[in-house]
Amino acid sequence: MDKEKILRERLLYVLQGKGAHVSFEDAIANFPEDYQGKEFPGLPYTAWQLLEHMRLAQWDILEFCRNPKYVSPSWPDDYWPKQEEPPDKDSWDNSVNLFLRDLKNMQALVKNPSVNLYSNIPHGSGQNILREALLVADHNAYHLGEMVLLRKIFGIWIR
Repeated sequence: MDKEKILRERLLYVLQGKGAHVSFEDAIANFPEDYQGKEFPGLPYTAWQLLEHMRLAQWDILEFCRNPKYVSPSWPDDYWPKQEEPPDKDSWDNSVNLFLRDLKNMQALVKNPSVNLYSNIPHGSGQNILREALLVADHNAYHLGEMVLLRKIFGIWIR
């Protein structure tokens, strides 16, 4: 068996939210507009802030992987939106679409057999594509779990 092919397939599997994880599409499907910016006592962020954080973090990791001149935003201020609700009616859908686009681009990096998963990213400090793909999968799974929990708390989890 080709170990490299198996590894790439497993990475794609977790990036797609399969196995023990809920997919991004399932976690945000039909998310009611009235709840996108709704606060819940004791929770530090709204669904909008969570979605935007996921999008921004994933974009940051992807750009780091493919752009040697990329400079990461300031942590944590530039990774969490201050506005609790989407600024306009299209913002939620735009954020979802950008997240999905960047997820597909990360998957394309993993699928590409000419991309060495193990070589250090030249402009990094020891990171490689394997590490960054696992970081995206891990970060997304963590926050998608929070999104599902938020939906359950609000009574809007439909599965």
